[in-house]
Amino acid sequence: MEKSLNKLFEKCFQEHWTYPALSNYKGETLHYRDVARRIEKLHIVFEECGLKKGDKVAICGRNQANWAVIYLATLTYGAVIVPILHEFKESSIQHIVVHSESRILFAGDQMWEGLSEAEMPNLEAVILIRDFEISYAKDPFFLEVREHLNEKFGHKYPRSFTAEHLNYHLDQPDELAMINYTSGTTGFSKGVMVPYRSLYSNVLFAKSVIPELTTGEHVVSMLPMAHAYGMMFEFIYEMTVGAQVHFLTRMPTPKIIMEAFADVRPKIIIAVPLIIEKIYKNTLQPMLNKMSMRVLLRLPVIEQKIRSKIHDSLIKVFGGNFVEVIIGGAPFNREAEEFFKKVGFPYTVGYGMTECGPIITYAPWRNNKTFSCGYAAPRMEVRIDSPDPQNLPGELQTKGDNVMLGYYKDPDATAAAFTPDGWLKTGDMATMDSEGFVFMKGRSKNMILGPSGQNIYPEEIESVLDNLPFVTESLVVEKEGKLIAIVFPNFELAAEKQINDQQLKDIMNENLRLLNEEQPNYAKVSKIQIFPEEFEKTPKKSIKRYLYQNN
Repeated sequence: MEKSLNKLFEKCFQEHWTYPALSNYKGETLHYRDVARRIEKLHIVFEECGLKKGDKVAICGRNQANWAVIYLATLTYGAVIVPILHEFKESSIQHIVVHSESRILFAGDQMWEGLSEAEMPNLEAVILIRDFEISYAKDPFFLEVREHLNEKFGHKYPRSFTAEHLNYHLDQPDELAMINYTSGTTGFSKGVMVPYRSLYSNVLFAKSVIPELTTGEHVVSMLPMAHAYGMMFEFIYEMTVGAQVHFLTRMPTPKIIMEAFADVRPKIIIAVPLIIEKIYKNTLQPMLNKMSMRVLLRLPVIEQKIRSKIHDSLIKVFGGNFVEVIIGGAPFNREAEEFFKKVGFPYTVGYGMTECGPIITYAPWRNNKTFSCGYAAPRMEVRIDSPDPQNLPGELQTKGDNVMLGYYKDPDATAAAFTPDGWLKTGDMATMDSEGFVFMKGRSKNMILGPSGQNIYPEEIESVLDNLPFVTESLVVEKEGKLIAIVFPNFELAAEKQINDQQLKDIMNENLRLLNEEQPNYAKVSKIQIFPEEFEKTPKKSIKRYLYQNN
């Protein structure tokens, strides 16, 4: 078979024609034949309305089955998909539609209510994701095509539409498949040009490391589909192996996620650290901090039994059928990671970025080292820009099939993203041991220079602080040459325990003492500043640091 992502979809649909493919959790289920039929109807709309191969199609809305259908229809037609995170502000969505030169926008109902076609003058049509109804059309012909769509479909396939009719666009390795606008912690959104070879290589990677995900197996989609991590490993890969994807379709709270895991019993779980950390902090940490439990955990035989019981409980919480939890998208809390490793929980931490569609490093849970994000993924190379990569952190750089073509209409940013010898600069600081395992230290942009030139990584300090009493989340920033910790406390727990504002301040002062006991002199925090509300985050749950660094 050609090295073609679209031909992988075509083959999978043909082989799994009668199997379930896409489900809205507790709602509609589409079989592979239904997905193929909806794709074909969208192809008729595209063709009748003059959409050419290479034209841009934007999509902005919450995860749902039709979102996936639109994505697949765009690629298999030969157009370029522009997924937009529904968490973006209206002005950002409109800017992306204009900047990407998208001709059609598929929008969620609520998304479209806040947008204005006048701000997107080159847009030819807005189609609702929910039912493919046309909400806006520059040319009335669009409305006519939609009105007679079933009739046109019937004329094209007068007897029936079968698997043999599938003949999708044959993509080329360096052909542009997608423009994915980043939403990083630095505040600037750039259009990452992702070629087909990147998507295809990521699918091959997933096939090699998760062979257990096969025909009829299940996956819960809880990460934003417009983000590369969830898109690739909770949707695209599944559509090449005959698995069934269950979209939560609403805000994925821990309660909803746990309920879905119990019902769906997924084979693989893709998660950001926040989900796992909440389980650790809210359920396990209070139990582990009890004096009686601390005593029991010092007794070897009993400790082993307790850990085994915790392990079995955790497996059940996640549905009891999964082979691995793959964590990515943000740094994992070190205390939680160490605990999950001790109880033998099958998790691993990978590393990637939108610019690599996304995978860069990974190791299976049985092989990975504590605090590492694995080694270079297949068809990828990594290096550390440091004279002593094992001991002195440097920028992680990468090259290989997964790497983007560049940033859309931004040659300066593209040039700045690569080294003179062609390696992509990730902007993340790391070390790498003699076996090739990578250990992340933090964003190079976040790194703070100590008083004598020492490199201070705020993420490492925050990882300690986040495990101290009544701390929900924290940020460490530099102000006037001193390190300040901004803390959003657990106000609910404080109210429950009848702790007033002054007592909470006293607790934070004690936290400051405990924190500094673990820090070298140059990385000691001078004070903790209480913040009244949760920090604003990106869709992958990383705090938008730039909003707080000058407060």
